[in-house]
Amino acid sequence: MAKKNKTIITCAITGAIHTPTMSDALPYSADDIATQAIEAAEAGASILHLHARDNQTGAPSVDIDDFSAFLPRVKQATDAVINVSTGGSLTLSIQERIKPAATFSAEMCSMNMGSMNFSFHPLAKRYGDDDWKFDWEKDYVANSDGNIFRNTFKDIKEAAETLAPHNIKFEHECYDVGHLYNLKFCVDIGLFKAPIFIQFVMGILGGIGADVENLVFMKKTADKLFGDDYRWSILAAGSAQIPMATTASQMGGNVRVGLEDSLFIKRGELAKSNAQQVEKIRRVVEELGSEVATPDEAREILDLKGGDRVNF
Repeated sequence: MAKKNKTIITCAITGAIHTPTMSDALPYSADDIATQAIEAAEAGASILHLHARDNQTGAPSVDIDDFSAFLPRVKQATDAVINVSTGGSLTLSIQERIKPAATFSAEMCSMNMGSMNFSFHPLAKRYGDDDWKFDWEKDYVANSDGNIFRNTFKDIKEAAETLAPHNIKFEHECYDVGHLYNLKFCVDIGLFKAPIFIQFVMGILGGIGADVENLVFMKKTADKLFGDDYRWSILAAGSAQIPMATTASQMGGNVRVGLEDSLFIKRGELAKSNAQQVEKIRRVVEELGSEVATPDEAREILDLKGGDRVNF
């Protein structure tokens, strides 16, 4: 029998969508982000996808000091691959969003492959005016229906060329099939080199829906465009997180979980931590006959530069 590829588990610790009111488990202080990241790595995540937050209010942040408060601690406590987000906040410029990845010369960073309507405003209806923990939260969520998440070809080129000297591996986040064609164009003009790592992002309002038919279509399209020169993973928002990750793992893909993508461990029950979600998907993957990749195995699979070549 052919040797089966090992499954890489990524954990996205806090993100920039969910707000502190939505779950007490969502980490936003530097201490909580570090603690939950380390626990997620101990639970089996070989890649940690990290955003920063304002230490006092929990608002999304790209401030270098906010990243500095937890990145060294996570690196010292675990050998996990650290993936620094370039998503930042939907209202920031590409120059602001890529600054943390460039400053810290991370092993990996996200790279969003197209502009899109990106909204989570329906979440605001779940809370009354007096329910919000911080003043910024209500407007941030309710007004997201006016957001365009800008990732033009010019933005992508600027990000790729700015980060190229750092030999950072990109997690190419593709929210719809057109983003795969955007990525193919960028590969063809030399912005990115194989093996590329594609994250199929499903279930975000404004992007492709989280169902098996769409996953199969995205996978077949990527096969057509990139052949053997890519690796892939899936993240599915909300209640689709574990079901879609389970399906992807059986299709030979890798998986992403974490409180950035879903606040729940099962329908109607908030997760207690990021590690709880990692433990669940690891158990599922292993019980279905696959092995989970270690951080060093993930580095080999994705052709990463190594944790000794970062700047933190």
